[in-house]
Amino acid sequence: MELQIYDALIGRAPIEKTILSTATKNLFCIPGNINLTGAEIELVHEFAREQKLKEALQPILNTFDYIIIDCPPSLGLLTVNAMTAAMEVLIPIQCEYYALEGVSQLLTTIRLIQKNLNPGLNILGVLLTMFDKRVNLSLQVAKEVHRYFKEKVFRTIIPRNIKLTEAPGFGKPIFLYDIRSPGAMSYLNLANEVINRSE
Repeated sequence: MELQIYDALIGRAPIEKTILSTATKNLFCIPGNINLTGAEIELVHEFAREQKLKEALQPILNTFDYIIIDCPPSLGLLTVNAMTAAMEVLIPIQCEYYALEGVSQLLTTIRLIQKNLNPGLNILGVLLTMFDKRVNLSLQVAKEVHRYFKEKVFRTIIPRNIKLTEAPGFGKPIFLYDIRSPGAMSYLNLANEVINRSE
C-alpha cells in the first residue's frame, strides 16, 4: 500500500518514504487521501499537535527549492499544522458570492499562529481565482479584494477556464493537459510572481 502524508503526520513512516516522482521533471508530491480526515481526530490529544507537520518535514527542508502545502478550505488542525510549518501563505479567493465570508476568520487564524506558533509566517499574496470578466460579481469581488489587500494581491488572475476543470479528470496537471490554455498561462505567470516575491 502506498504511503501518504497521513503516515508521516502520525509518525508511522518517515516523510522520505512518502515522496513520489511525477511525470514532470523535478516535481515530486506526497499524496493524501480520506485518511487525512482521521488524522485530525487522532492528533487532537497529541502533545504539540500543531507542530506535527513541521516536525515531519524537517528531514527534507533542504532537499527542495519549494515545498507547497495544499490545504483544505477549512481552518481545522491540518490547516493550522500547515501554517505552523510554512514560511509564507498564499490566499486564494474565488470571485464568487461567499468568497469574502471566511477571509476575516482566516486572517485572525494567521495572526494567532504568528503570535503563538510561527512568528515568521508571512502572507505572500492573495490570488483571485475563477474570475470571469463577463460577470459583474467577479469584478465586484476583485475590486473589494484589491481595496482590502492592496499590494498583496497578485497581478495574475486565474480565469474560469474549462481546461483547468478538465485536467484533473484526466489525472494531469494543466501544463501536461493543455499548456496553451489561458489557465496554464495564468499559472505560469503566477509561478513567476511567486518566485519574484519569495526572493
